[in-house]
Amino acid sequence: QVQLVESGGGLVQAGGSLRLSCAASGRTFRTTVMGWFRQAPGKERELVAGISWSGSSTNYADSVKGRFTISRDNAKNTVYLQMNSLKPEDTALYYCAAGKNTIVVLTTAQHVGSWGQGTQVTVSS
Repeated sequence: QVQLVESGGGLVQAGGSLRLSCAASGRTFRTTVMGWFRQAPGKERELVAGISWSGSSTNYADSVKGRFTISRDNAKNTVYLQMNSLKPEDTALYYCAAGKNTIVVLTTAQHVGSWGQGTQVTVSS
């Protein structure tokens, strides 16, 4: 089991940037698919971005392609989400997620084995 702690959320104006970090504990981090999800009030939790264990493969929601970048540093047991050109519709609680053992790409919440506690991102217009 991987334990996850997010940081880096906050309030930013539209067009601004934020960088989220997720520190993971556990020996399996380096072989675990990771990702970021978000959930806005009244909406379902949705995948924002996923990254393979090596970092060589990534996938993104259409709504964030070209604006967000997911990356990982296995030496530091950390995964990042760089968010640029933020929009008010990006406002949500952002969760770091670790995939289940058999998962090779993270696409839905059903693939997640561990969740972080969430960090709030608020984008003002």
